[in-house]
Amino acid sequence: MVRIANAVRPRLARAAAAAKPRVARLTKAVRPGLAHLPRRRNVRTWQYSAGAATAGLALAAGVVTAAGPWDANGQRTAERDRAAALERPGGADHGDSGTTPRAPGPAPSAVAVLASLSGTTDAVSTKKAPTGQKTFTDVLGPLLGAPALGGTHTAAVVDVGTGKRLYGTGADKALTPASTTKIATALAALSALGADHRFTTRTALEPGTEELVLVGGGDPTLTAHPKADGWASLRTLAAGTAKVLGQRGVHKITLSYDTTLYSGSALHPIGVNDNLAPVSALITDEGRTNASTSGPAIRVSDPAADAATKFAGFLDDAGIKTTAPGPSKATSSAETLATVSSPPLSTLVERMLTNSDNDIAEALARQTALASGRAASFDGGAEAIAEQLRKLGLPMSGASFHDGSGLNRDDRLTADLLTALLVKAGDPGRPGLRPVLTGLPVAGFTGTLARRYTNGAAGVVRAKTGTLTGVNTLAGTVVDKDGHLLAFAFLASGTANPLEAQAALDTTATALAGCGCG
Repeated sequence: MVRIANAVRPRLARAAAAAKPRVARLTKAVRPGLAHLPRRRNVRTWQYSAGAATAGLALAAGVVTAAGPWDANGQRTAERDRAAALERPGGADHGDSGTTPRAPGPAPSAVAVLASLSGTTDAVSTKKAPTGQKTFTDVLGPLLGAPALGGTHTAAVVDVGTGKRLYGTGADKALTPASTTKIATALAALSALGADHRFTTRTALEPGTEELVLVGGGDPTLTAHPKADGWASLRTLAAGTAKVLGQRGVHKITLSYDTTLYSGSALHPIGVNDNLAPVSALITDEGRTNASTSGPAIRVSDPAADAATKFAGFLDDAGIKTTAPGPSKATSSAETLATVSSPPLSTLVERMLTNSDNDIAEALARQTALASGRAASFDGGAEAIAEQLRKLGLPMSGASFHDGSGLNRDDRLTADLLTALLVKAGDPGRPGLRPVLTGLPVAGFTGTLARRYTNGAAGVVRAKTGTLTGVNTLAGTVVDKDGHLLAFAFLASGTANPLEAQAALDTTATALAGCGCG
């Protein structure tokens, strides 16, 4: 290396001397124009983004590609396009680099960030921090102590590759987690049911009668919209049913609907709320009364009756007359005529986490209960989630579940548990749990983080948000400036201003991404 440096130093000196007059003229020419340009408001953010965005976006594209193609909203396509755009100027030569035979070759690409998940590389260093290097406490301590985060806060940071905790404050203290509860719900459901599991809605004809039963299978993504966009379609189910009935010469039936898969109260303890429909085994479009697919919306009071009424209309359009639908239960001897199934559970988990979808969360809690031999109710779902997490050997001290969505203020989780959930999802021996990571909203790109981090760690932070009155939480993964994949959880209680608390958490996650701490 010394010989090479000595050899090229004279050439570099001559090149610099030759270019100096041109640079001076160029500077003089553009200086008046630069005076009118707005100043960059956050130099540190810019420096961080330039250095870390490529590694972070490589993680976003790399992890998500393993989970399969993006859905119809183009979410993953946007990430990959941005990652490719940022990576194009440098890195390994993946084609025509435009270099001449005598020009120096392109710089080598960084080692894939996710390689550390296998535990077979030494990409993550565990050496002590060099003298003078900032520690996690130096960087995170003051930020987590911000007045906006209220009187109580806890935090944990863990190396995903090694499982070693790098930072913690009150990490074993259980606080209200709000929607970060969905991380636990997702992991429990995937563990109990498997990533490929699907939920099926069917029609069944009772023998010796002309009673047709629409049987709810607990699919929270069943849609009645004209365009199903890859979700199970009530219209498709009606068309398939009408075809079979028509072939048998049946053109008029008694229509019933069966919701007995679930039990207990359909109404969440918070009561009627725009963030969640009554939980039912038969529901279309989450009971929304508008065309929205996420976020708050006024919901129908009886999702099953609403779905059955729409189904009757679709049958009528297909030439099958029906009575007004009413509740019933399909017998074991009823003949299945047609079925439609949801996408794989992995897809539902991603949608739930990305959009913080409470309806999917409560459905998955009940489905986890059924898989665990428990009643498909709020209590049964909560018990089943805790049971699955205990089976996985996760730190459950202080944890308390009362629903699957985190809307219940009595839920309690620790920062230790939340980071352990994320590390478990990255376990290379459990690839079926990976949708917990790929479903996390991407800062500046998707879901509940789409409009956050626009001046910060866009594409590098992936995290589940949580917000209730007086509660703000954030838990997810981040790639630091050295390319290490870290899991973090920040929980704050007693917050007075939700927007200020949210900004404080985002600032802390951005600082973690740019830390490179020892």
